[in-house]
Amino acid sequence: HRSGIRSSKVERARPAMMNSDMDAVEAENQVELEEKTRLINQVLELQHTLEDLSARVDAVKEENLKLKSENQVLGQYIENLMSASSVFQTTDTKSKRK
Repeated sequence: HRSGIRSSKVERARPAMMNSDMDAVEAENQVELEEKTRLINQVLELQHTLEDLSARVDAVKEENLKLKSENQVLGQYIENLMSASSVFQTTDTKSKRK
């Protein structure tokens, strides 16, 4: 019975400063927790952005390879047309003069 009285007296006898210190520490912990949560969310958002950019780079690489291949085909086609056309044939001016 007496120990219960003593503990409640001790609790009431706590300095007010101790309670405000505890409140300050709790508020600081809350701020730190909010900051950590904000940073975690920011990291996750940046990871998603990086994944999106990486996928976009892959798509652009594929498109680039496709266009290079098409350019080669078109270049060959143009070369074949030019070689088949008399307009683009080389002329030997020396042989015509003789």
